[in-house]
Amino acid sequence: MEFAVIKTGGKQYKVSKGDLVSIEKIKGEYKVGDKLIFDQVLLVDDGKDTTIGTPIISGAKVEAELVQIGRTRKVLVVKYKQKSRYLRRNGHRQPFFKVKILSIK
Repeated sequence: MEFAVIKTGGKQYKVSKGDLVSIEKIKGEYKVGDKLIFDQVLLVDDGKDTTIGTPIISGAKVEAELVQIGRTRKVLVVKYKQKSRYLRRNGHRQPFFKVKILSIK
């Protein structure tokens, strides 16, 4: 089973061909069906040998297709100070991309 570890949006993801992965939204104009290429590949394992980057593997890339653009469930952010009539409520929905991994090269 071939897999790779990629870095995007400040996070690292272990991906295999055919996986659906929810990643941080990438800046720029994208629409569903677009092809994305991740070139920050930290590790590639093809079943028999493992290649580890220092810190990234030059020439390695992971191709993916954008399946969904959305926002996660609402997270409530509350600031409260007792005995002083101070209460602030705020909601936040983090945007995300759901991508399908097409190939690891």
